[in-house]
Amino acid sequence: MRNLAGTLVSGKTSTFRFCHQVVIMLRAFLCYASLLLLPLLSKAQVQPVQPAVTRADSLRGSLTPLRTCYDINYYHLDVRLNIEQRAISGSNLFRFTATQDFTRLQFDLFANLTVEKVLYKGQAVPFTREYNAVFVTFPQPIRKGAHDEFTVQYAGKPVVAKKAPWDGGFVFTQDAQGKPWVATACQGVGASIWWPTKDHQSDEVDSMLISVTVPKGLKDISNGRLRKTTALPDGYTRFDWAVRNPINNYDVALNVGDYQHFGDTYDGEKGKLTLDYWVLPENMEKAKKQFGANVKPMLKGLEHWFGPYPFYEDGYKLVEAPHLGMEHQSAVAYGNHYQNGYLGHDRSGTGWGSKWDFIIIHESGHEWFGNNITSKDIADMWVHEGFTTYSESLFVESLFGKQAAQEYIYGQRKNIQNDKPIIGPYNVNQEGSSDMYDKGSVLLNMVRTIINDDEKWRQILRGLGKTFYHQTVTTEQVIGYINQQSGKDLTKVFDQYLRYTSLPTLEVRFQKEKAECRWVADAKGFNMPVRVRTKGGTYRFITPSTEWQPLAVAKVTKENLEVDTFDYYIKVAVL
Repeated sequence: MRNLAGTLVSGKTSTFRFCHQVVIMLRAFLCYASLLLLPLLSKAQVQPVQPAVTRADSLRGSLTPLRTCYDINYYHLDVRLNIEQRAISGSNLFRFTATQDFTRLQFDLFANLTVEKVLYKGQAVPFTREYNAVFVTFPQPIRKGAHDEFTVQYAGKPVVAKKAPWDGGFVFTQDAQGKPWVATACQGVGASIWWPTKDHQSDEVDSMLISVTVPKGLKDISNGRLRKTTALPDGYTRFDWAVRNPINNYDVALNVGDYQHFGDTYDGEKGKLTLDYWVLPENMEKAKKQFGANVKPMLKGLEHWFGPYPFYEDGYKLVEAPHLGMEHQSAVAYGNHYQNGYLGHDRSGTGWGSKWDFIIIHESGHEWFGNNITSKDIADMWVHEGFTTYSESLFVESLFGKQAAQEYIYGQRKNIQNDKPIIGPYNVNQEGSSDMYDKGSVLLNMVRTIINDDEKWRQILRGLGKTFYHQTVTTEQVIGYINQQSGKDLTKVFDQYLRYTSLPTLEVRFQKEKAECRWVADAKGFNMPVRVRTKGGTYRFITPSTEWQPLAVAKVTKENLEVDTFDYYIKVAVL
């Protein structure tokens, strides 16, 4: 995904949509009304005003019968890049299985790009547009279970990103030698910003062929493995990249430049994994040093915690990019300028984050969470970003030990805003708070603490990757699996941190020689186990509810009570 630190700096990803004047007026009215009502609301009641939902949002984010009627099996995306005009043209073949009888379906392509034809069985078929959605009508019913296909021919000038990867589109720039350097990044806004596709995360294509034609002298580096390079008579070259594994739409990428290659292999849990690196010629020596120092330790550490790298068939690639970085599956985009930290800085402020290359570790961590396991709706993007941000600490642990990892996670707290819920609204293509990164990581570390068995926790993480291998998931599925495997019902814990902004408060009151405690939290029935001790003693778990109950710690007083606020992101109030 867009890198978390960049998300915190840049805010919510821009979307491209056509808004009616009435929607603009409605937004203004809602903001004005909230200002009028603000003095009447208590601090606990004030919630951020959510953006108004438009028809374009619903078309993009919802799963209507026009989208669920077909299951995507295979794409052949075939595009030609005109760098001088900043234009693209080409086609995409949709091969699918019908999940029900239908005569009409929806695919997606931004309205600034022209659909020239939709071909079905060699004939053009009618289509209509509404915002960025395209509706195709077939001449006869396509029956449930049928395997069929159609091709979309299109052309135009795609959106040029203003600040990739935090807004979507193309990046057109030049390398140090003045040669063209072009890339795509489109998470959040969607792949349909540059190619026709069924643009919803719930339906990943099973496999794909990506054909990119570029001017002679340049190379395209895309996902998967290079199947063929063809010199064309008009001075262009076509590169065919085959993706054997399922891939989500926003991961599909092109990277065009004067790339040079070097490679290696890694002896991993599933055998030999090919490592391919594509960089600009002037950075070859820096890349060999930086990639060599980070990639194999990353693979060793994350395979230990998460299980085998999920895409051995497609290999692992790092591709130098003219933007900071993105987790493009099997072709991770890299733009951290061959330095440790996040552009040279430690986001945790602990010193541990300056000992390794943030972009390599974070974006590669997405191969397990985001690419192998993908959320069905981007409202559940914490599944991508929370686990991947947490993977940074696991990498630290693999190199420097558990205490270093815990310090790193504690340092992540300074980036948490608690501005709005981590889970966003469903069915409108809208993310939740950028707290999905750091707060998500802190939440997972609390779950590890509660489970109190590091090997069991490691098997749960590995089990997630195996159980939901190459699948799309919901928040409920992930939490359900953790509950089942841990033997603990942690639903309320996840609810509090994912669906509310305030931190739970452990209240402790002392009356004469009696100590009592309770949780004050938004999640109904909140009952998170927490560690407490008397000063100098050993931590023990207690399980408060939202009702007052005895604090079962011997000889505890107001003066010697210690609550674990290092491993727990909570508030404590001693009354």
